Formats: sequence, C-alpha cells, structure tokens
Amino acid sequence: MSQPSPQHPPAAAALTEPSGMLERLRGAVHQLAQAERLQRALFAIADLSGAHLSMRAMLEQLHAIVGTLMYARNLFLSLYDHDADTLEFIYFVDEAAVDLPPLGVRIPMADLHQSLTWHLVRGGATLRGSMSELARQLDGRLKALGAYAPDWLGVPLRDGAQVRGVLVVQSYDQGGRYGPEEQELLEFVASHVLTAVQRRQIRQDLERAVSAGTAELASANQALQAEVARRQRGERLQAALYRIAERANDPGPVQDFYRAVHHSVGELINARNFYIALLSEDGSELDFPYYVDENHVGTKSRPLGNGMTEYVLRNGQPLLATGDEIEALHQQGAISKSGPSSRSWVGVPLVCEGRALGVVAVQSYQADVTYTERDRDLLGFVSHQIASSLVRRRTTESLRLANAELEQRVATRTAELQEQIEVRRRVEAQLKHETLHDALTGLPNRSYLLERLDWLQSRLHRQPDQRFAVMFIDVDRFKLINDSMGHSAGDAVLHQIGRRLASVLRAPDMVARVGGDEFAVLVADAPAADPVVRIARRMLEVLDEPIDVGGKRLFASASIGISLCDRDKPNATDLLRNADTAMYRAKVNGRRRYELYDAHLHTDALQMLEIESALWLAVKERQFEPYFQPIVSLADGSVCGYEALVRWHHPTEGLLSPGEFLPVAEESGSIDAIDWQIYEAAAARMAQLVQTTGFAGYLSVNVAPRHFRQPGFGDRMLRLLSDAGLPPQRLCLEITEGALIEDPERTSVVLHELRAHGMALALDDFGTGYSSLGYLHRLPLRTLKIDRSFVQPLDTPPAAAGGETAAPNPTAAVVRAVLALAGSLGLNVVAEGIETPAQRQVLLDLGCTQGQGYLFGRPNPIGAPDVIVTEL
Repeated sequence: MSQPSPQHPPAAAALTEPSGMLERLRGAVHQLAQAERLQRALFAIADLSGAHLSMRAMLEQLHAIVGTLMYARNLFLSLYDHDADTLEFIYFVDEAAVDLPPLGVRIPMADLHQSLTWHLVRGGATLRGSMSELARQLDGRLKALGAYAPDWLGVPLRDGAQVRGVLVVQSYDQGGRYGPEEQELLEFVASHVLTAVQRRQIRQDLERAVSAGTAELASANQALQAEVARRQRGERLQAALYRIAERANDPGPVQDFYRAVHHSVGELINARNFYIALLSEDGSELDFPYYVDENHVGTKSRPLGNGMTEYVLRNGQPLLATGDEIEALHQQGAISKSGPSSRSWVGVPLVCEGRALGVVAVQSYQADVTYTERDRDLLGFVSHQIASSLVRRRTTESLRLANAELEQRVATRTAELQEQIEVRRRVEAQLKHETLHDALTGLPNRSYLLERLDWLQSRLHRQPDQRFAVMFIDVDRFKLINDSMGHSAGDAVLHQIGRRLASVLRAPDMVARVGGDEFAVLVADAPAADPVVRIARRMLEVLDEPIDVGGKRLFASASIGISLCDRDKPNATDLLRNADTAMYRAKVNGRRRYELYDAHLHTDALQMLEIESALWLAVKERQFEPYFQPIVSLADGSVCGYEALVRWHHPTEGLLSPGEFLPVAEESGSIDAIDWQIYEAAAARMAQLVQTTGFAGYLSVNVAPRHFRQPGFGDRMLRLLSDAGLPPQRLCLEITEGALIEDPERTSVVLHELRAHGMALALDDFGTGYSSLGYLHRLPLRTLKIDRSFVQPLDTPPAAAGGETAAPNPTAAVVRAVLALAGSLGLNVVAEGIETPAQRQVLLDLGCTQGQGYLFGRPNPIGAPDVIVTEL
C-alpha cells in the first residue's frame, strides 16, 4: 500500500481524491446524456421518414432535432445528382444571408466551383473550422460564397461510396462552436438524415404519381363509360359476326351454314325475309341456295334478269332502298318488278377478289319495319363471311378434286420412282460390283484385292497372331493358247481357271484376277507356311485337269509365288510384288510349281531389274554380237555353213552366253530387238565372208515362234538381207516345232513365202517336241536337225548280257528312223552336239552326212581364234 507524499498532509490528499472522481463521474454522466440525446434524435428522425408531413415540414423538424444535439441555428441541406453534376438546395436557414439560394432548383456544380460546398462534394470528406482554417486545409483556391462564418461544419451525405448531398451548420457570432464531438455527432446523424430525405422523396414521388394516375383514371372513366355503352351495343354484333365467322370455317353442309347466318342476322335486325343468290359459273342464271320469305315466293334458280338482285350485281355496290325508291328505279327502267312489293330492301354483293359471286339480301313487307345504314353495314360484314366461306368451300372442293388427282398421279409417280430407285439400286450395286470385280471371271479385281490386303494388315497390327499370306499366280504359256485358238478360247480358259482356284479356297480366303492371265489369292489365316503350301499344291492339282473349250481339250498349268505376311511386311502393293517375284522364280525353275518368297528372291529381282536395264542399254549401244558355229560334212570336215549364235559383250562382266541373259530378255520384251540386231550383224558378216573368201556355204539363224506372229516378218527379213548384200539363197531359217504348233496356218503361209524367195528352212531340235509328222510333208522344209539329246548317247552302246553280243543302241535306232524319214521326204539331216569322234563315226555309219558340235568348232566370231564358251 502506497504512502502519502511528504509534501502534502494526509488531510489534503483526502480532499483531492473525491474531486477527481467527481470529475470523472460528471464526464460519464455527460456522455450518457449525450448518447441518450443522440438516440432520441435518431428515433425522431426515423419517425419523421414515415410521418405524413410535407417535405418542408419534415426538414424543419430535422433541423430542430439537429439543434438538440449542437448549435444549429444556421443549417442547409442539399442533394447532389451525380449524373447531371448538379446540386439542389432542399432546405436553407441562415440568419446572415440576404439572398438565399433558390430551393428545388438544380444548380450546376460549375457555378459553385471552389466553394466550400463544392469542395465538400468533390472531396467527399467532412470540413470543419473557420474560413481561414478551411482555406489552409483545402488544395487550391477557396471561393467565398455568402456571409463570412467564424465557424463552419459540413458533412457529406453518403450512400455507400457515393456522395448524395451535404449537411452544413455554421456560426456567425463566435468561433469554436464545432469541435470533434459535434463533428462526430453530425457525421453519425447525416446518414440517417439522408435516409429520411430519400424515403420522403420516394413517398412524395409515389403520391405525385398516384395523384396523376387518379386524375387520368377519372378522365378515362368518363371515356370508358361512353365506350362501355358503345361496346355493349357492338357486343351482340361482334358475337353474331364471330358465330358467322366460326361457321364459315365449318366444313359441314352448306345449308347448315346458311341457316346459321340467317339466325345470327336475325338476332341483330329483322330478317324474316332473307335470301342468298349466287351467280352461275357461266353468268347466265341466278341460283338461290337459301331463300326464306313470309310470302313463300322464290325459286331455286332462274335466268338472269333485271330484278333488284341483278341491279346490285351490275353495280357491285350495296343497296338500301325504301319502297318509294324501289318504285323510282322501276320507273327509270333500272329494274323490273315481280311479286309482292317490298317496303324496305337491303342487298349487298358477295364480292371476292373483285368479282361479285352473288347477293345476300333482307326485305320487309311491313311499313313499320325499315332498314338503316347500320343494317346495311351489318349485312356488308356478313357478306364478307359468306363470300369467304363460298370461295373457301369451292377452293376446298377444287383442292379435293385436284388432291385426289394429284394423289393418283403421286401414287403412279411413286410407283414409277420406286421402280426407278430399285433399278438404280440394282445398277449401283452392279456398278459397285463391276468396280470391284473382274468383268470376265466375276472374281474380285485388283482394287478389291488391295482393299482386302489393307484390312488384313490393319488386323495384323491389332492382332499379331492373325497372320496371312498372298499368292501370285500366272498361267503358264497362256499366250500360246490365246494366239493359237483366239481370245474367246483364252477367255474361257481364264474363266475356268478362276473358278477352279476359287473352289480350293474357303471363306474368308479370296481369289482375284489382277491382270490378263494373272491371279492373286489371299489366305486370311496363315500362321505358318504349311497350310498355304497345301493350298498351292491343291491349286496345281485342279489346274492339271483338262479344260474343254470349243470341243477341244486344253491343258493349263500355273506358276505360283507365295509371300507370308507378318507385321514387318511392307504395304499391300509391295506384298503383291513380293509374291510376283516368287512366282517369277517358279517360272524360271520350270513352271507348274510354287516358290516361297524370301529376301534372296528380292535380291534376285533387283538383279533382274538391273539386267533388264542393262539389256535395253546393250541394244541401244549394240553390245550384242553374233558368234558362228560351223556346220560341217561328217565325211571330210568341210564347212557347209555357219549357225549364228548370240553373245553379249557386257562392259563389266565380259562375254556372256545366251543362258545368262535370254530368259530375262524374253520377260522384259527386249528379245525381239536383240534377235534383229543379231540377224542384221550376222547377215552383214556372212556377206563380207562371201565377198572376201568366196565362201560357198550358207548362214543359219534361229527364228523364235513369236516372229511368225508379227505382221510383215517375211518382208522385214528380205529387206534386211538386201541391205546386207546377202542373197536369200544363202540364208537358212531354223524354226522349232513350237512355231508350227502355235499357229500352223499362219506359219505355213510365211514359210512358203520365204521359200519362194530361195531361203532354206530347217526344223530345229527335231524329236524333242510332239514330233508330229503331219506338217513335215505340208511345209517347205529342207533340213531336219537332230537334237543333241539323241547324239550324246551314241558313243556309249549298252553292254551285252552274259558275254553275248552287244544289244543294239536304242538311241541309234531313233536316229536311224529319223534319217529314214528324212530320206523318204527328201530332207537333209544335221546332227547337233557332236563332241567325240565315236559319235561322228556312229552317225556316219547310220547315214548322216552333216553335223555340228565342239568336235568341229566352238562358236566364234568369224575370223577370230577359238573361244571356249558353253553353247545354249
């Protein structure tokens, strides 16, 4: 516990403590009183916003409430319009001001520029102090408006972040009246004042609007009362017209519609006598489809005359006439009267699209029943509905008839279109089938095959175990069949081959024709080579069966190339090419067989392409040279003639024999150019040999069967000999049995033509083919050449059994038979392939006089030393 200070006695301390506490209590009491006043003021302001007071009275009470909180003898309240940038003083009390600003007038802010009120609005913050203090607080110049006030307090009226007005109190008699406490009170009260003013404005605007609306309603009420009366008069007319319009669209019987119209008109005017007259289609008669008259006069139809109805039709205008007016028209000759006279008559034309269709009319026979213009107008409204209904009904009937006719036409046309669509569908299906199928065999074509190949490859990528295979099939020696028997026979053979290939396969395998005599087969499920090989063997077997064409039995074989496909294989075109490469290898290896594709075949195919290109270049650069093998007399070895054989002087490979390039030349098509190049060079060198040495022998050249299929072969050969200077008598053409078999008639004609010019003809390789004797006596042959296969066994006679005399050599017997045959036909015989003296001696003993072979000389250029090469 603290001790009293020594400077003050205890008694003095006791006196000071209650005094300080008293001051604090007084301050607290003042604060409570101030808070109570503020609360009462706020309640009062809130009550004012809902009180039924004028704006001026409410503002005066607001002024009084603020005066209970602070000094507020001078106070003004203004509202700011942000959009228009104007300030409106709605309340102003100032004891020092002489000219008060006008209340309720919106003053542009530009007119208040730099004034305290302007700064209060623009700055949006409370301003307090004397004029000099305020001038120091504000940025920029302060413009003084009104009387000088020693103390000034202004608070912005805020609605959220926007300034909506200002509330200002000021003092003219002393400064310092407004401190922080007054500022805080006025700022607190300001928002409530703004709320009270806004509510009052809203209510005032509403009262003003209600007042204006009430005045308008009062004015409109008088007009409505008049309108109600008018509408009540027209309601019956409207209801009647509505019923008529409703019935006008009714598709029911027209008599029901006419009766409904009569009933509705009768509710509005006197219609005891009512009729509808219609002009006939040709305009010669009036029809009365509906006629009601108390005198029971009228008819269903009558010729067009000069009555009241016709008068309205002629003029095309409504007519309202009294009895006297009707009589006047009669006297003028405008109408003719018949039947009872009407005292009042109304007729209106039924007009549609400018044409009068008829008339609707009412009439009265009593003097007390007359019609007015309103009745005429009413009947005019009714006429529009009647005319519209008549046109609609006529149009409907016409449409019904037209629709029935159209339906019939549509039904007929639909049937035709359906038939056309069906035909088109069949045509499109046929076109699609033709697009993807071969026209001759009906098998899928190359496009279909490639699509199927792409699908199988896509499947293989998704399912690696779903491997497949491609076969390429070429018919062996098909050109021989086609050229010898004609294209129709060839087509029949192809059709049979395609059918047989397809018979071997099972779904989803597929055979397609991809070229003239080329087919391809897809084996969809080929996990290994074995099942594919079995299919290939089966195909070869079914093709071995004879084919009947035009009463002849033909035999066709095929060469098959197989390519097994997995994910690493190339695209569809390359797959076919690989199978084609394997097929070519099958042909090279002897035909009527199959080969599986591997990388070596691809290499071989590339080499073949290189050879093909080199062959064409060799033709262009004349790298082919004839080598000559002598044909000698077996008795003394003298040279009777030379056989020209082709050799290729390859720029890098050296001298190549025919077996190394002729198969490729035949496939590539360069063989003809090579043949003619050899013919030309051989003829030129033989002519030179004859000229320089006086050689008396002949030149022998080989002519392939294809040359006889070429038009003008004989003429070309004769021109070649003429250009070379070699007489035709010095040339011998060696032909094979194939030339005779392919087209014997054409070959016979060409051979007789050449024989007529002196050329000698020799049948090469006799005995290796069909050895048919039928053509030997028909063709102008001079020589038979015995094949080396009969000559080589002649020096190895079979051993005798058990020490007995050696048995005769069977080959010698064949040679003896050939010699005998040739002798009987007057033909010379040349034996080929003589390599040993023993063979020469046997031939001499058998009676053969001429031969050729390595024993006498190898093929060489004329005048060059021997070069040992292998003969073809």
